[in-house]
Amino acid sequence: MADARPIGIFDSGIGGLPIAKQIRERMPNEHLIYLADTLHAPYGEKSEAYILERSVTITEELLRRQVKAIVVACNTATLVSIKALRERYSLPFIGVEPGLRPAALNTKTGVIGVLATAKTLTSQSFHDLAERVAMGAWIEIQPCPDLVILVETLALSYKDTYNTVQRYIQPLLDKGADTLILGCTHFTHLKAVIQQVAGPNITIISTEEAVAREVDRRLTMDNLHAEVSDLGSVLMLSNSHKTVFEKQVTTLWGKADIQLF
Repeated sequence: MADARPIGIFDSGIGGLPIAKQIRERMPNEHLIYLADTLHAPYGEKSEAYILERSVTITEELLRRQVKAIVVACNTATLVSIKALRERYSLPFIGVEPGLRPAALNTKTGVIGVLATAKTLTSQSFHDLAERVAMGAWIEIQPCPDLVILVETLALSYKDTYNTVQRYIQPLLDKGADTLILGCTHFTHLKAVIQQVAGPNITIISTEEAVAREVDRRLTMDNLHAEVSDLGSVLMLSNSHKTVFEKQVTTLWGKADIQLF
C-alpha cells in the first residue's frame, strides 16, 4: 500500500541538506519537507534540555504537515533527543551518528580524529557509541564551532576556509590520525576543502549516504514508500530571514519551494 505523505527532515540550519540530497537521489519519488531551525542555531552551543525542547517543537510542526517519518539530520540533536522522540511518538525517526565504526575499520595508524560540535563530543551518547564500536582505536576529538558559522554564511571556498580548517585538523594529524570523521552534518559542505587541506592520504568519513540507505530501509520495512513514478515535491522551511535562506538553498540545493514557518 503506497503512502504519499512526505518525509520530514530537520537540522538547526542547512547542515542536513547533504542528507536530504542523498534521500532525494535514492528515492526521487518521495515528497520531502526540510526544516531549518535557523532562529535557534547552532545547537552545539545549547543545553541538552534546550535541544530536546526544540526537537519536540520541530517534530510537532512536521507532524502538523503530516509527515510519515522524520530524519534528525543533525548529530547533536540525534545524540541528545532521538531516544526521547522515539519514546514519545509512534512514527519512524532516523538519526545520524558520527561514523566511528567505518573509521575504526579504515584506520591503519589506530588514531581517528572526530570533528564535531562541543555538545556532540561531550554527550554521554557519543562516549557510549565510541566505547561500543571503536574496536580499540584511539579517538582524538576536536570541537569546531567556527566551521558551522562558515557554512551558514556560505563561506565555503578553499580561500575562505583554509586557515580555519587547518587550525582544527592539524593537531589531529600531528597526533597520527589517518582518518577524520565529519561529526556534524554542516561539515559535509566542507568535505572537499577538508580533504584538500588534510591531503590525499587521509580518509574523510561522512554518513549522509548511510542515512539515506537507512531511511529507504525503514520505509520498506514499515511499508511507507510512495511507490509512484512521479518526481516528489520539495518544501524548504526556515524560521528566520527568508532572503538568507533562499540564497543558502539556491547555492547548495537549487530551485525549491521556500517558506517561513
